[in-house]
Amino acid sequence: MDQPGLESLAAEAARRGIRLSALALERHLADETALGGVVGSADGGPDTDAVPLAASPLFVLPAATAAREKMRQVLEVMRQSAARGIAQAPISRGGLVGGDARRVALAVEAGRGLTGPIVGRAMARALAVAEVNAAMGRIVAAPTAGSCGVLPGVLLTVAEALGSSEEQLIMALFTAGAVGDVIRGRASISGAAGGCQAEIGSAAAMAAAAAVELAGGSPEACVHAAALALKSMLGLVCDPVGGLVEVPCVKRNAIAASIALAAAEMVLAGVRSAVPPDQVIEVMGRVGRELPESLRETGIGGLAGCEWARGWVESRGGAT
Repeated sequence: MDQPGLESLAAEAARRGIRLSALALERHLADETALGGVVGSADGGPDTDAVPLAASPLFVLPAATAAREKMRQVLEVMRQSAARGIAQAPISRGGLVGGDARRVALAVEAGRGLTGPIVGRAMARALAVAEVNAAMGRIVAAPTAGSCGVLPGVLLTVAEALGSSEEQLIMALFTAGAVGDVIRGRASISGAAGGCQAEIGSAAAMAAAAAVELAGGSPEACVHAAALALKSMLGLVCDPVGGLVEVPCVKRNAIAASIALAAAEMVLAGVRSAVPPDQVIEVMGRVGRELPESLRETGIGGLAGCEWARGWVESRGGAT
């Protein structure tokens, strides 16, 4: 099946009068590889237990039921990792992160936040899932393990605020997967290939589109939310300290969740991206290719190369 752009997917869904998620599921049933791997492979290390955000085979067919059931399982892993990260406050393998999700959650519930409960809870859940990943726990790579917190942080929080049903949540995941699949096909979702913009930027785009879907936005609105989120993270480098998916990766998940919510909020108010969504994706791919190797997951440049980071690595014998 040819790889369509976000704009053509939105146009087709609008022409047929269906949700973007319904079209995404339909296309996946026609091509079992369409969404597989977009939120599927773990990059947090060989011990990371990652569950793929992938649908397997159309709505009225048994395959559609199976696909939605698989996505339901994905959703459950997202819930579990978000809950575990807040309740247990796991410490990462390198000891650099852990407990921040609980800190944010407690502050929000105590009314000490500045951004309100929706943004605060989304950030707390995003941190929670990312901290579980850093502690080698079970997460859903969405689209990668390093960016695993953004989508569940946004999706679970928006669904809670709106009172969304389980089926609505599941279908929003198909929307997220469709966005990620287009980005993967037309640019990259790999930090090593395109910098952190390809990982955390793609996750923010997927989460923004899914949030708009949950809020009842049109297919066109979904893809413009993705564009607003992604273009706000263009040029973001991948610079993990010590080569570990801890600093700055974990906290970037929370920041990306807030960006995704801002993009969804603007689009639902009628704002649109001046740059067409597909061109935003193409630019992201080009920017990624222009980034020097030191800023693409090598643990050499950016924050990974600062004095504090070098000292931390040396304190561990130069090995992580």
